[in-house]
Amino acid sequence: MGTEGLRERKKRQTRQRISDTALELFVERGFEQVTISEVAAAAEVSVNTVYNYFDTKEDLVLPPDEASPRRLAEIVRQRRPGESAAGAVLARLREEVRDRERRVGLTAGFGRVLEMMRAAPTLTARLEDLGRQMTDALAIVLAEETGTRQDDPLPRTVAWHIGSLHALVMTEIGRRTSAGERPDVIADAVLELLDVIESLLGDRILRYAVREEPSCPE
Repeated sequence: MGTEGLRERKKRQTRQRISDTALELFVERGFEQVTISEVAAAAEVSVNTVYNYFDTKEDLVLPPDEASPRRLAEIVRQRRPGESAAGAVLARLREEVRDRERRVGLTAGFGRVLEMMRAAPTLTARLEDLGRQMTDALAIVLAEETGTRQDDPLPRTVAWHIGSLHALVMTEIGRRTSAGERPDVIADAVLELLDVIESLLGDRILRYAVREEPSCPE
């Protein structure tokens, strides 16, 4: 167990070193101007090692575990008893914003990373496609968990609303980051935005797909 733990820790450290090195190079020179070979050399690993941890060059900036097309679907899958689909996503976003998580871009220096991403067509296209995939995956989960057919417009419409609120939050963080605001200031503003969003959604969406409380044994 101890050996396995050490091995996993070293793998995480190597992965992080590759990711950090790549971001530094991308921010300094531009995403499209840096090769995987250059990332590997700077991180002091082989090209094969880079690809062992990251399937594509874009994954170095948008790793699947942080930018997953199943992000919203998994949040809803993991919701607590008594919690709705929209409520679960709102709660998770508030938690990530309060914790200043990298996942939502609330870390020091993210502004330069954002500028680099916006200058790279392949990354902006991936972000746009990611938003669509998140909504599509969420719609499937909502249909499954409410027992409706896959082509029913209701789960797809609710998924669109939830996907849109998620996109709005991310856009607001990006806008304020580009304006040079500090993460703490952005976090306060986004928490206020989430309150406004929740107040406007209405009961039909806020109470959709509430997970049932476990029944008490007789």
